[in-house]
Amino acid sequence: MTEADPETTDALCLAVAAFDGRRADALLDAGADPLRPLPDGSTPLLRAVASGNAGVTVALLRHAEGRLTKEERTALLFCARHWYETSAEAGLRLATGASGPVESRRFVDDFDGNVYHVITLGGMRVCDGHSAVLTRLEAEFGFHRSFDDLFARALARADGEHADWWEATLALAKRSDVESWEATLALRSDADPLRRRFAADLVWCFLIVEHSAPSGEWPWERLAVDVLLPWAAEETDPAVLVSVLRGLDSVDVDDPKIEEVGLTLRTHPDPRVRVQVPRMLRRTRHTYTHPEALDVLATLARDPDARVRGNVCEVLYEFEGRSPAVADILAGFLDEDDQLVRIKAVSGLADADDPRCVEGARLIGPVDRADQDTWLLDAAERYAQRRTAAAGS
Repeated sequence: MTEADPETTDALCLAVAAFDGRRADALLDAGADPLRPLPDGSTPLLRAVASGNAGVTVALLRHAEGRLTKEERTALLFCARHWYETSAEAGLRLATGASGPVESRRFVDDFDGNVYHVITLGGMRVCDGHSAVLTRLEAEFGFHRSFDDLFARALARADGEHADWWEATLALAKRSDVESWEATLALRSDADPLRRRFAADLVWCFLIVEHSAPSGEWPWERLAVDVLLPWAAEETDPAVLVSVLRGLDSVDVDDPKIEEVGLTLRTHPDPRVRVQVPRMLRRTRHTYTHPEALDVLATLARDPDARVRGNVCEVLYEFEGRSPAVADILAGFLDEDDQLVRIKAVSGLADADDPRCVEGARLIGPVDRADQDTWLLDAAERYAQRRTAAAGS
C-alpha cells in the first residue's frame, strides 16, 4: 500500500472511529496519511482530535510531525477547544441533532493505558478526553498553560485514572521547572485528598518523564525521596498513599528507609497499598537485603486479594536469587485463577531448575500462543531439554 492509497486511509478512519490506537499505528507505519483530505473537508488527524481519544490523536500527530502548516495547527486547536468547551455530550447533540439520553460506558484503552467514557448518541460516539487532547496539542504546539489552568483541567475530571488527569499531569512534569515543583509541594498538605493525589502523581511524573535539563542540574530523585518518605508515613487516604508509594518505587536511590516504609505497610487494610509492598523491598540480583523480606513476600503470596498475590509473582519469577524459599513461594502460584500468573510461576520455577515446573506447565491449560510471550510458555520445555542434556553427558 502507498501513502495515497484510499483504502489505507479508509481503514485509518475506521481505526480512529473505533478508538483503536494499535490498528491506527500499524496503518500509519504502512503508509496511511493522517493529513489526507477527506470528502467532508476533514482529515484523519482532525477526526482523531474530534474523537476525544488522546492516544489515537498522539499516534496520528506523530506521523504528521514536521508537515503541519500553521493553518492546520490552528484548525486542530480550534476543533479540540470546541469539543472541550462544549463537552462530549453537548458536542454530540450539536453534531447529530439527536435528542434523548446519551449512552455512556467506561473504556480502559490498552493503547495509551488511560481511562475514558465513551459517549454515544444518534449513531455517533466519542471519548470524553477532549481536555486531554487539547492539553497535548497545546504542549506540542508550544502553548504554555499555567499550573493553575492545567490543575483545574485535571480536577474537573476528578478521576485519577482518566486521560484528562494524566495529560495535565504529564504536561506539567515535562516542563521540569521550579514553579511546577513548588506548586506541587504546596498541595501536599491540602485537606482535599484529590488535590493531594494530583500532587503525588505529579511528583511521580517528575521522576519518570525525560527532562531536557543537563544531567545533575536538578536532583529530582533525592528531592522526591525527601518529600515522599515523610509523606508516606503521614498519608491517611489509600488512593493518595498508592501514588506516593508509586513515586518511591520509581526512584533509583539506595535508601533503606524506603524498604522500611514498605515493611510497615505489609498489613495495610487496603489491598491497593499492599500491592505496592513487594517492589519496595530492597534486593540485589541474587538476594533480598532485609532478613524479613522473604517472609513478608511469602505472607503476601497468600493474600486474599489476587492483585497482591499476582504482584508477588511478578517480582519473583525473574529474580535471579533462586533460593528454595523463592521457589516455594512461586510453587504456591501454580493453582492461581489468573493464567498469566501461573505461566510466570512456571517460568520462574523452570529457570530455577525446580522440577515442580513440569506439573505446573500441565496446570496452565490451553493457551493462545499468539497472545502470550512464547519464551515464557516454553520455559518448562527448556528445563526438560537441560535435564535431558545433563543426563546424556
